[in-house]
Amino acid sequence: MSPSEPKLVQDLKAVIAKRSVLDHPFYKAWTKGEVTHDALAFYARQYYPHVLAFPTYVSAVHANCPDLATRQEILENLIEEERGPENHPELWLRFAEGLGLDRESVKRAGATASTRAFIGTFQDATRNMSYPAGMAALFAYESQIPEVSRVKIDGLRRFYGVRDKRSLKFFTAHMDLDEVHSEVAAGIIAKRSKGPRARAEALEAATRVADGYWGFLDGVMEATM
Repeated sequence: MSPSEPKLVQDLKAVIAKRSVLDHPFYKAWTKGEVTHDALAFYARQYYPHVLAFPTYVSAVHANCPDLATRQEILENLIEEERGPENHPELWLRFAEGLGLDRESVKRAGATASTRAFIGTFQDATRNMSYPAGMAALFAYESQIPEVSRVKIDGLRRFYGVRDKRSLKFFTAHMDLDEVHSEVAAGIIAKRSKGPRARAEALEAATRVADGYWGFLDGVMEATM
């Protein structure tokens, strides 16, 4: 953390660090090659509904924002998620194919209770809380993704034989994009979360999403390991 960062952003990062998904046993096992292929396939099927829903989290925050300039910043994130043939749900399906899965089977896989809970938590934080709190929810997730993506790529290449650019593009794209998205989100949160109530709401939203992400991985482990 930089001492020049706004106090709220520092507090958000502290909340997220306590719930870092890189400390979760599932991701730790991934980095050691201890996750079975079947467990990784299950993870890929369960993560897809969240990837598919993620643009709706961003669009909810965009819709809740009354400020045009801020909406334009949020819109850039939304466009990058959904635009064109290489939208992010499509990139995830390519990753699943890299694991040897049929993309239609991924689309048809039913979400478990923990997956639904994660999506529901994210939807509630981005739809039903203020837009700065919604940005804090996005920040709690996106600020973790660049390093998570680097770790996943390393594990996939070393232990699971997934090395081609097509299969890894979901992760390589997020290494760069979510660095930018996180910086934009931090700026909006710091500028727009004024007063103790707004700050508390931002911290609540971030905590709920960080806990929900951890809970999703708990569900994957309970089902597979």
